[in-house]
Amino acid sequence: MQVYVEQFLEYLASERGLSANTTSAYRTDLDQLCAHMREQGLAEWPDVAYEHVLSFLLFLRTRSYANSTLARRTAALKSFFGYLTEQGLISSDPSTQIDSPKVDRLPPKALSLHQVDTLLELPLRTSSPESLRDKAMLELIYATGMRVSELVTLDMDDLELDAATVRCAGRGGRERTLPVSSTSVTALEEYIYIGRPQLARSSSEVSPALFLNHRGKRLTRQGFWLILKGYAAEVGLQELTPHTLRHSFADHMLKNGAELREVQARLGHASLSTTQIYSQMQNGQVEPEVEGEVEDEPVTDSREPIAES
Repeated sequence: MQVYVEQFLEYLASERGLSANTTSAYRTDLDQLCAHMREQGLAEWPDVAYEHVLSFLLFLRTRSYANSTLARRTAALKSFFGYLTEQGLISSDPSTQIDSPKVDRLPPKALSLHQVDTLLELPLRTSSPESLRDKAMLELIYATGMRVSELVTLDMDDLELDAATVRCAGRGGRERTLPVSSTSVTALEEYIYIGRPQLARSSSEVSPALFLNHRGKRLTRQGFWLILKGYAAEVGLQELTPHTLRHSFADHMLKNGAELREVQARLGHASLSTTQIYSQMQNGQVEPEVEGEVEDEPVTDSREPIAES
């Protein structure tokens, strides 16, 4: 059974161009599906029927998962069985009668300018290599609106300090060059020339990564989350996420008079309709989020080790 799961995940990455984060989420969901099917005595996907899929979803409900998790796992299994059917690996799709649960999503929240300023000042209390790195990361992610997955995959040669730009590899292979604010350039210079060399000494291997952890390795997405969570707790922003900074960037751009298409280009949205949620925020409308804009949330369960910063 696992062989076809691996084929499907490879299809998502190579043919559909889905990000590593999304593919990782599918793996978690489908691994749980496989385990449940084996517990029901099933060894091959053609043997899976509607009642087996329904049994899996009922099992998830007994675990008191949130509706958003149920919706994601339902979408994952429906996509997987659709793939198996299209490839002729099963004769019929056992999930066609399964409806996805409706999820009420809140509009994205944005920080106030005062809250952003307070957050960005926190790393300045010390001059440690980690503090210089944190200051540079927070400045850069807020100044550009990039996703955290884009931030942590930046390499040194993606940055052009003289031109005050950064090259960002977004979803679907869509690369964009983003302007960097003067305060971000200053923070990046201090990190690159003072902080980063000290962090790099902790590893015997030279890393191309822009942002390093205390072992001299590339900082992970989970590592950034852990860092941000620590700062958020200090200023009482318990619900602060990397995506909150992205929302704040877009919200503040529009409030400063930017055109919607400019915001779309900065955020790397394929469709303008995705960006329109921010103009709806300006008008006080409540609309659901679209285009998977929560993808950078940590795709983990309680058993996943926390990455070190």
